[in-house]
Amino acid sequence: MNAKTLSVLVTGGAGYIGSHTTRQLVAAGHQVTVVDNLYSGHRWAVSPEADFHEYDAGDRVAMRALMRSRHFDAVIHFAGHIVVPESVSDPGKYYRNNVLGSLNLIECCEEAGVGLFVFSSSAAVYGNPATIPVHEETPTNPINPYGRTKLITEWTLKDFAERTGSNLPLRYVALRYFNVAGASLDGALGQATPEATHLIKVACEAACGKRDSVSIFGTDYDTEDGTCIRDYIHVEDLAAAHLGALDYLATGGNSAVLNCGYGHGYSVREVLDMVRKVSGNDFSIRETGRRDGDPVCLISDNRSIRKLLTWAPQHNDLELICSTAFQWERAKQGPKSRKG
Repeated sequence: MNAKTLSVLVTGGAGYIGSHTTRQLVAAGHQVTVVDNLYSGHRWAVSPEADFHEYDAGDRVAMRALMRSRHFDAVIHFAGHIVVPESVSDPGKYYRNNVLGSLNLIECCEEAGVGLFVFSSSAAVYGNPATIPVHEETPTNPINPYGRTKLITEWTLKDFAERTGSNLPLRYVALRYFNVAGASLDGALGQATPEATHLIKVACEAACGKRDSVSIFGTDYDTEDGTCIRDYIHVEDLAAAHLGALDYLATGGNSAVLNCGYGHGYSVREVLDMVRKVSGNDFSIRETGRRDGDPVCLISDNRSIRKLLTWAPQHNDLELICSTAFQWERAKQGPKSRKG
């Protein structure tokens, strides 16, 4: 069942995943307001049909005023810092923005009577899981500050949803992303995050001559080729999962935590080989030591999201993921090619 037309506030809607989701929300007929401080997002990426405000989503004063100025049925919360190595070197930045900022937003939602909340969480909450694939009941044990900030926000949502005496009890879906990659099939949107660290993005930059090389961080893991394994999901399928979560909540669904992945993985070497294939270009690969905070293998058990949201991935193909990412990167002329 599809939800009725909703008024949806999207935080971080100028970012990579947020912009794809905003475009899908607009196409589905929802009224969309985007809040983004443009720290890593871009004004040009926001759908022109969406109302845009250059705010920090964790700014209690600004968010309270915005929520008083208009009614919102739901919030989809993307805004947050996401670079794992940076979270290790500067944990305070992550706790202030991801934890405190999310708390401020949740409290503003409660004050304004916004009862539906979709949260951008992460498979990083699992750390190094003992069993693969990972299901939602797998014990959480994040091994880096980024993962811990996501888990703390999940706990925060759970506590607010279970609190008594609220006029409009919160219901939420926390979507635990696995590795997001690719670009829209029409080439209109893609990953433009400054100094991105995601493997497919970095490899595509190298294939376009924008980087001298790609580093493999660790070749001695207990995997077939010695490199880490990840479950890669196309950004359009991930965006569709947010719309599915919104529909689920709007039609009475209970709070839930759901994995977002395809249920199979690829090693770092396999991904680099695929980028070489789709680009037709060779590029230098440097082997270096392990990175702090990197788990060996993360592959999702995605049965719950398929069942609960009737979510059916449309782009479950590593070649398509890498090809759309490469075409997007090749079409860009460099960091100054687009404004915002």
